[in-house]
Amino acid sequence: MKIIKTHYILLIIFSFSIGLVYSQERKSIEIKNSGAFGEKDEVNYPGASILTRSDQGQVHVYHDGIDMWCDQAVFYGKENFIEAYGNVLMKQGDTIQMVAKYAEYSGKTKLAYAKGDVVLTEPSSVLTTNILYFDREKQQAYYNENGKVVRDSSGTITSTVGRYYMNDKKYRFLNTVKLVNPEYVLTTNQLDFYSETGHAYMYGPSTIVGETSTIYCERGFYNTNNDTGYFIKNSKIDYDHREVKGDSMYFDRNRDFASASNNIKITDTINNSIIKGHYAEVYKSKDSTFITKRALAISVQEKDSIYIHADTLMITGKEDNRITRAFKNAKIYKSDLSAKSDSIHVNHQSGLTQLINLSKLANKDLFAVKRRPILWNIGNQLTGDTIHLKSDVDTEKLDSLIVFENAFIISKDTLSENGYSQIAGKRLIGTFSDQNQLEKVHIYKNAESIFYIRNEDNELVGIDVGRSANIEMTFDAGDIVEYRRLIQPEAKTYPEDELPETSRRLKGFDWREEERPLSVEDLFRDDPPLNLPIIKGLDPFVPEEEFFDEDLLNRAQEADEESRPKSRYIDKKKEVQPGKASRHIPKPILKDTFIKAAPVKSLNSTKKPSTNKKLNPTVKKPVTPK
Repeated sequence: MKIIKTHYILLIIFSFSIGLVYSQERKSIEIKNSGAFGEKDEVNYPGASILTRSDQGQVHVYHDGIDMWCDQAVFYGKENFIEAYGNVLMKQGDTIQMVAKYAEYSGKTKLAYAKGDVVLTEPSSVLTTNILYFDREKQQAYYNENGKVVRDSSGTITSTVGRYYMNDKKYRFLNTVKLVNPEYVLTTNQLDFYSETGHAYMYGPSTIVGETSTIYCERGFYNTNNDTGYFIKNSKIDYDHREVKGDSMYFDRNRDFASASNNIKITDTINNSIIKGHYAEVYKSKDSTFITKRALAISVQEKDSIYIHADTLMITGKEDNRITRAFKNAKIYKSDLSAKSDSIHVNHQSGLTQLINLSKLANKDLFAVKRRPILWNIGNQLTGDTIHLKSDVDTEKLDSLIVFENAFIISKDTLSENGYSQIAGKRLIGTFSDQNQLEKVHIYKNAESIFYIRNEDNELVGIDVGRSANIEMTFDAGDIVEYRRLIQPEAKTYPEDELPETSRRLKGFDWREEERPLSVEDLFRDDPPLNLPIIKGLDPFVPEEEFFDEDLLNRAQEADEESRPKSRYIDKKKEVQPGKASRHIPKPILKDTFIKAAPVKSLNSTKKPSTNKKLNPTVKKPVTPK
């Protein structure tokens, strides 16, 4: 008997606990201020009480932390359901407020439905739409017939579909999303926007169009508070005539600044140039571009483009005064000319290219000698402390060159194994033919020379060794065809076997043919191994459950079932008609959720309420609740 009593007591306690939990989950809607109370209309609103505002104020109801005011309400006490008409105001705590012309709320499902000039206000933004769903259980609001969100510092966001997650202070906008700011317009397929921080995450093809720039990406982040962004996946920034592409990009609108990492390509349509590398910085207002890590500048020309490579490239100035600077192991490649020096300076307006030595090192320093600028043209190698190349900016042809200090020309005698014609002097001035080949050369001050002389049958006549103040030479296809020693010439021609090998090289001789770039790929030949940084990505998009998820649909179905009159007879051929709790859930979703089987009598009791004139009272002045 004691055992039976114990089980009986436990059963009572368990039943009481379930009842307590059930009562906590299903709190009833409370009438705080009823106005004119108790009016009935069993034809249109069976089982309901109609509440109308009075001179003392609007109808006021409360449910589990939410207050609602309206001019008139239809309250279904048994179903714990209310319909609100006219100047509807709903408040949740001190942070969430919603106004509308009409609203419904179920105390069983905690789902609110609002229609007509709906405005949802939270501390950081204001949402307006025509129809809004508010699931208080999940603390989410949802619209699917166009909505607009206004945030003072960010602008106005519109979309076809939108969802607000109140706990996270986050909006998710879908379909034809547009953010309009005084400085730019952002369009995308999907935008996750955090109203408190102003952070926006873009998914799918997205553009940000401003007065001076257009940004495109397929995955990106933008901080609407400070106008900075981070973009990945097919990202690019168009600064008027300059397009910047890269695996990842950073953008600062206030500074007109952009940076990019990995596989960068900058295309300048006005100057017909392309810059490549793996890290770049662009200052739009300063007309400045900085690029490094396998940096390559390409001057696109109709017949023969020019390639410049260095550890670091800097391009500055507007299109009418553009300067290119190349630092550290700089090289040039063109089909008929190549060069190498510590630094290169190109003035695109004047057509002057300067090959510059390391100024901090002495001219006789061994390292400085090895780093002296060097230029190759056809079969000739030219070196000196500094080399200037001048070209015609209109015809894109080489015009002249100047070698300052320690000028040295070497041309290999192709018919001998170790024979080299050489000219050395203080300064060199040369001119080019229409075919961009070295045509005439003048060597000034302390000129020395060694020439391999051959007859018409290319037989070696002898080796000419001489000196003079100046030397003038004429070239044809890279070969010396004529030379003249000017002012105090001294020269002697030696048979090959009478001139020792040690006397066949002028002081400072340095044949560097192995360094000569013969292709664009050769420009990178002696670069250190390239280790690209791992791009810091953005968190991948994680699809979230639908607003009308299984939990909400189950709550709505359960509430509808509880509200239907009980019947022992079921007509399985007829579909269950949605009750008050689920009547505004989109029909395609309901079709997949509710089964075919319903009490026959319940079909007549779920008739959609009529919004007759009786429920649209004329109110001179709505009373704002305190």
